[in-house]
Amino acid sequence: MRSTSRKERPLTVDHLNQLLLVSALVLLIAVAAVRISSRSGLPSLLLYLGIGIAMGQDGIGNVSFSNAELTQVIGYAALVVILAEGGLGTKWKEIRPALPAAAALSLVGVAVSVGVTAAGAHYLVGLEWRQSLIIGAVVSSTDAAAVFSVLRKVPLPSRVTGVLEAESGFNDAPVVILVVAFSTAGPVEHWYHLIGEIALELTIGAAIGLAVGWLGSYGLRHVALPASGLYPIAVMAIATTAYAAGALAHGSGFLAVYLAAMVMGNAKLPHWPATRGFAEGLGWIAQIGMFVLLGLLVTPHELADDIVPALVIGLVLTMVARPLEVVLSLAPFRMPWQEKALMSWAGLRGAVPIILATIPMVTGVADSRRIFNIVFVLVVVYTLIQGPTLPWLARKLRLGDSAEAADLGIESAPLERLRGHLLSIAIPEGSRMHGVEVGELRLPKGAAVTLVVRDAASFVPAPTTVLRQGDELLVVATDPVRDAAEARLRAVAHGGKLAGWLGTGGGTSR
Repeated sequence: MRSTSRKERPLTVDHLNQLLLVSALVLLIAVAAVRISSRSGLPSLLLYLGIGIAMGQDGIGNVSFSNAELTQVIGYAALVVILAEGGLGTKWKEIRPALPAAAALSLVGVAVSVGVTAAGAHYLVGLEWRQSLIIGAVVSSTDAAAVFSVLRKVPLPSRVTGVLEAESGFNDAPVVILVVAFSTAGPVEHWYHLIGEIALELTIGAAIGLAVGWLGSYGLRHVALPASGLYPIAVMAIATTAYAAGALAHGSGFLAVYLAAMVMGNAKLPHWPATRGFAEGLGWIAQIGMFVLLGLLVTPHELADDIVPALVIGLVLTMVARPLEVVLSLAPFRMPWQEKALMSWAGLRGAVPIILATIPMVTGVADSRRIFNIVFVLVVVYTLIQGPTLPWLARKLRLGDSAEAADLGIESAPLERLRGHLLSIAIPEGSRMHGVEVGELRLPKGAAVTLVVRDAASFVPAPTTVLRQGDELLVVATDPVRDAAEARLRAVAHGGKLAGWLGTGGGTSR
């Protein structure tokens, strides 16, 4: 053992320097690839996969990598970040009316898609039922990264966007359960056991995600952190906590992180633009790293025999399973056929199916490498077809809403962060502040009356607004003038508008 350990070369600073150089170059190339994809309409995930393949053993990098377990772990971590970023950007007003339809697509729709796709893989390609069911489950999950990145560039009606975004955030949980169940050794459990397990894990994950998101939002709104840069870190840490807590509680960690992030994303947290920018940057890094790693894992010269099966299964999935899934799942909801047609075509796949395809490789399922190759080819080919044509289809179906205004980013900060104070003053009966104009208060510089509440209605006062008995004033004062502002208000309350001139300038009298 000692002699073996002596032969192993320890990690040195030189290795770190090489790793940092390669990582930085990959990130720079990936950033340039985003620019190329935005101009050409080519999905950026394909370019990231291409970078990984070029670095692999069949490419110019000649890097040999075959660790499926490490890929799965890193892929899960990246998916947590992507779901968190997607949840933070999900608008509650858009997703709320879409929740029932999204839930139907994520549960009933997944079952339909798995069954139809598996049947096609078994009868048309000749795969065994276990392999067919695994492929059917793997490719039935729409990819959150692909959906979030593509749909937010396409001006679709809010209901369509809400359903598709919520579906991509919700359907990872049942699909992961199905893939794990189909990949375990021994016979597949009865269908009612799977349904019960899925329901339990979703319930646990939803409860933990909502609870963690609410607690995190409450804390961030009421605790002033010493630096604005800490808020984005805290938000992502809370979202990650939701995932870990949900997974450790044997619930759906993916659903938990998405719901927790969605709750925080709609809670009007301090320094929100900075938080969104930070989360978006982490999301890009997660996508780049995940796709490059998946590109490294694939061996291109082994794909030739699986191209035709992948095309056949993808055709069944895209032209039969997905439309049937949408029609059956959304039958109880009144939606125009144009919206259903677009949702059928917008079932985008990406890195998630490829990551899930590593599960049978880790568990040792027979022909697991072929399953991975089929899923890889299917995702690449049909993403290349569906992604660029989605805006065109939306225009043909007249579903584009190019007149919709973009969101306005508004920054907020706690008063403690600004070293300020919010003073609430009620004007009681008999107070000499009654009849005084706001401008006549003559508050010190750095203090101002920002709001008046009168007869259960609030308004922003003008300098000529006359104060009345029963009014409640909200005064913002910076820390240096806080005491002087309070003293001046007390003086006016006792001496009226001429306080100070009549010897009532103090603020200590009660």
